[in-house]
Amino acid sequence: MGLTKSEIFTDKQNKLAAMMKALAHPARIAIIQHLIKAEACICGDLVEELGLAQATISQHLKELKNAGLIQGTIEGTSVCYCIDPKVWKQYKTAFDTFFVAYNTNSSCC
Repeated sequence: MGLTKSEIFTDKQNKLAAMMKALAHPARIAIIQHLIKAEACICGDLVEELGLAQATISQHLKELKNAGLIQGTIEGTSVCYCIDPKVWKQYKTAFDTFFVAYNTNSSCC
């Protein structure tokens, strides 16, 4: 986390921040949404679908893969990507826990 003194925060806080950072770009959100919509592995049609350069998409795929959200398999000369269901479930649980912690019935302001 760079100069943010991540050591003063809990492991849970650092992990949640890393998860959110992995999704903190609209291109990555679009890639994830496309994979969800396709309900299958995607092999190379993201450039046409998203209208971004191949290098840009590759960079975002790398970030998503490093975060564990997607997995890739080599098929011939291309890499096919899909959502990793185990990691997706971990993200869902972490986000659910984070958002449920706030009581919407509170009248603080």
